[in-house]
Amino acid sequence: MSQQKILIIGGSRGIGLELVRQYRAAGDQVVATARSDAGLAALRELGATALKLDVADTASVSGLAWQIDGQQFDTVVISAGIFGPRSQGLQTPTEVDFDAVMHTNVLGPMRVLPQLVDALAPQARLAVISSRMGSIGLRSGTHGWLYRASKAALNSLLKDASLELAGRAICISFHPGWVRTDMGGEGADIEVTTSVAGMRTVLATLKPEHNGCFFNYDGQALDW
Repeated sequence: MSQQKILIIGGSRGIGLELVRQYRAAGDQVVATARSDAGLAALRELGATALKLDVADTASVSGLAWQIDGQQFDTVVISAGIFGPRSQGLQTPTEVDFDAVMHTNVLGPMRVLPQLVDALAPQARLAVISSRMGSIGLRSGTHGWLYRASKAALNSLLKDASLELAGRAICISFHPGWVRTDMGGEGADIEVTTSVAGMRTVLATLKPEHNGCFFNYDGQALDW
């Protein structure tokens, strides 16, 4: 496959950082965002072009469009996200926790997505890192209900994006698996390398009829 241009929103740790690592190892050009100076340095060490961006900050996100002006990305992945309180059952979140999770996981993509439209190459692949925990049809537990609500909302945003960008880009939502990262913890099912390799394969093999779908990292279709 010829060299691709890749954009990773939220590339400083976990899944986002591994996406940067694997795409760079494949010889692709990568632009990635991070909030901290340390995160930016880690991206540069991998050979990526690093952009400072905090999806939860209005002023920070407002500058994204001009930073990527003139670019044409073949693949875009929005990976930025937080879990929030590890609640059990119907525990009302504090307003601080609610605002933090919803601003990062929902408002952040709503700010970012409109700014990406002009930077998409024809038939670009656009993915959001969601979670099976956000699925309504597959839900069987209530742990982390604030996080679940935010990922259900993120899936809704992705579906709208797929309708708006139909014919121009193939937009999908991913469940990356339960991954051993800072967020997933040491007891998770799979290594981040496995998750990211699987998602890269799915992205590379998407067809127009997959626009607006929800996939497991291994390509299995999931219920919304």
